[in-house]
Formats: sequence, structure tokens, C-alpha cells
Amino acid sequence: MTTVGLIGSGNIGGTVARLAVAAGHDVVLSNSRGPETLADLVAELGPRARAGTPAQAAAAGEIVVVTVPLHAYRQVPVAELAGKVVVDTNNYYPERDGRIAELDDESTTTSELLQAHLPTSRVVKGFNNIYFEHLLALARPAGAADRSVLAVAGDDPAAKATVTAFFDSIGYDTLDAGPLAEGWRFQRDTTAYASLYAANPENFFDSPPAGVDAEKLGAALAAARRYADA
Repeated sequence: MTTVGLIGSGNIGGTVARLAVAAGHDVVLSNSRGPETLADLVAELGPRARAGTPAQAAAAGEIVVVTVPLHAYRQVPVAELAGKVVVDTNNYYPERDGRIAELDDESTTTSELLQAHLPTSRVVKGFNNIYFEHLLALARPAGAADRSVLAVAGDDPAAKATVTAFFDSIGYDTLDAGPLAEGWRFQRDTTAYASLYAANPENFFDSPPAGVDAEKLGAALAAARRYADA
């Protein structure tokens, strides 16, 4: 089993932690407000969970999930993540994050920004295109006929293999969308974004989940268009 560090323990981070603990992994949770603010979540998760600072979660994790608002990505610890596999869940919301010129002109992607901040880490984009309630609800055992598929993107094949194995352990198959530069295909508001996993795509927040197989996800990735072309 793996120790999973979580830098950010909100909706996605908390959900990943729940799935990881259920699969037998240990988790080290952190946020920007201090370990003491995570006491209730740690108590809910049980003996496989503990809280720490972001640096402690980074140091402890064999896989580390970065799930913070994009505007805070420069606060992610660097030295403690050297050589590690980092799963980036970030999406760009200008109204929350402020304007980022290289994302506005689509010359880079959110995960490439994080990779540039973490030059000695191996960043894989994942978990960013599914609503957290659907992420929890759609997890299925390996081999289940209704198992869903999540996209990943990354520049390091071994890192993607590690993330694929982790996703498999918590209830999901994966589809490789290519290098980090192709991560835009399942970023916010694309055809492969959160509405794909919703029975009512017009309002995925209030919709029951809907399973997504590799064919459906692959078609959505292929149909994605750059914002400038949409």
C-alpha cells in the first residue's frame, strides 16, 4: 500500500483521501490553515489518516496530490517533492485566481505551470475534470462492468504508470491523454470536463453521477477545442 500526501484537503482532497483509506492506503492531510483544522476529517478517516503541514504531507507521500486553488500553486513546497510523483488537480478560474497571461493566451496549461514550479518532480494531471461527489459515487472494484475511466496527462511514462495503479486501487480505470501539454483537453468547460460524468450535463452540481467508459471519454477528449476556437 501507498502513503498519499495531500496538499489541500477540501472537496477533491477529502474525497481522494476517503477513497484512498477505503483502498487500504495511508494518507497525510494538509491545508493552508494548519493541521488542527483537519481534526474532524482525520477522526472520520480513522487510523490510516493523520494531519500535517504541506511540507510534512509532501515529505511523507509516495504519491502527493496537489489540490489547491491555482493562485496558490507557488506556495506548494518544492524541496520535499523532489523526485516524487505529483498529481495535479488544478483548474483555472480567473474570477478566483486572477488573470494569468500564459493561460489566457493558451501558451501553457495549469499542470505545466505546476511542473515549472516543481522542476525535480514528475507531475501528472488528474482528478480535475470530475465533480467531487461523482468521484466518490462512481468508484467501482476492478473488473466491474460499470467502472468509469478518468483521464491523465503527463510527460513521464513511469509517473503515469504509478498514477494509473493508484487510480485502479481506488476504483477507476485510466485513459492516457498524452503529455502535460495535452492536459487542456480535459480542463474547465471542455467536452471532457465534469458534465461528462453527470446524468444531467446542464447542471452537474445537482445531477446524479453517470458512468463514463473509455470510448466516451476518448471521444470527448478528441472533440475538445481550445477556448479561442470554441
